Amino acid sequence: MILITQVPVAISVVIPVFNGSPFLARCLDSLKRSKLRPAECIVVDDCSTDDSCAVAEAMGATVIQSERHRGPAAARNLGACHATSDLLVFIDADVCVHRDTLSRIRARFEGEPELDALIGSYDECPAAPGIASQYKNLLNHYVHQHGHSNATTFWSACGAIRREVFLAQGGFDESYGRPAIEDISFGYRLRRAGYRIALDRSVQVKHWKQWTVAELVRCDIFDRALPWTRLMLEYGQIPNDLNVAVVERVCALFAWVSVACLAAVPWYPALLATACVAAAANLAFNRGFFGLLAARRGWPFAAAAVPLHFAYYLYSSLTFAAGTVLYFFVWRWRPALRYSELAERAGGASAQHT
Repeated sequence: MILITQVPVAISVVIPVFNGSPFLARCLDSLKRSKLRPAECIVVDDCSTDDSCAVAEAMGATVIQSERHRGPAAARNLGACHATSDLLVFIDADVCVHRDTLSRIRARFEGEPELDALIGSYDECPAAPGIASQYKNLLNHYVHQHGHSNATTFWSACGAIRREVFLAQGGFDESYGRPAIEDISFGYRLRRAGYRIALDRSVQVKHWKQWTVAELVRCDIFDRALPWTRLMLEYGQIPNDLNVAVVERVCALFAWVSVACLAAVPWYPALLATACVAAAANLAFNRGFFGLLAARRGWPFAAAAVPLHFAYYLYSSLTFAAGTVLYFFVWRWRPALRYSELAERAGGASAQHT
C-alpha cells in the first residue's frame, strides 16, 4: 500500500502600500503573530513619500518598489509576479489578519482542490472610532457575512487565489489608477471564465481605516457606485449578491418613496402615512444590520446611523441612474485594458527567481 502525503500549500502574502506606514506596521506585526506564517510577505511600495519602505524592510518583508505611482491594482500585479508560492493572499495595508486567517485559507484550498479563489470578511470589531468609521466598516462586515458562499466577485482586502489562475486571467485591471473596484472587476472576469470563488465568513481581518462622512460619500459615489455601474452594464448583469442584491434595491426604492412622499406632504398631507410606511419597511428590511450596530455600539448609535443608511440608499441609487446615462452616452467605448501586460512581467519575474 502506498501512502500519498499531501504537500502543504505555500502562501505568498502581497500587500500594496502608498503612504501607509502607521497601518503597515500593524499589518505586518499581525502576520508575524499568525499561527501560520506565510512562505513570503511581499510589500509593493507604490512610490510612497513616507517611511513605508523602511517600515516594511525593518519588519522583514520583501520590498518591491514601483517605478512610478500607478495605484493598488498595478502594485498587486507587480507583487504577484515576484511571488513564488502557489497560493497568493492579497491583503490591504490597513488591515490586520486574525491569528487563524491564513490557516483557514490554507485549509480551504487544501481541502477543496477545485477551489480557485476565496474571499473573507472584515470582523465585527473595527478599530477606527467615530460614527462614520464604525458605520462603514460594520456595514462592510454585515454585507460579507450575508453574501452568497458561492461568491460572485473577488475582494482584495482579504482575498486568496491560486497563482496560476491569477496569471492566466491577467491579474487586476490597471486602468483603475486609484483604489476603486479593480477587485470586483477581476472577480467578474474570473466568474465569466468559469472559475469558482468562495466566500468564507470565518476568514476575517480587522480594518483600521478611519472614515469621515464626506470621504465615505465621495468614495461610495466615485470609487464604487459609478465604476461598478459601468462594469455591470458592460457585463449585462446585476448579480443578486452583496451591495447590489435584490433586497438592497428594494430598500433603495423604499427610501426614495419615503423621501418623495415627505417632500409632497405640504401639498398632499395624506402622503405622510405612505412616507412612514415606506420608511418602516426600509428599517424592517435592515433590522439585521441595525441589530448588529446595536449589539456592537448600543441602540443610540444604531439610531444615529439610520440617517446615514438612508442617505446611502439615496445617493447610491441616484449614482446608478446617473451612471446608466453616462454609460449609454459617454462610456460606451471603453479604452483597451492594460491587464494583459501582466503575462510578460510574470515571465520576467519568474526568470529572476530561477
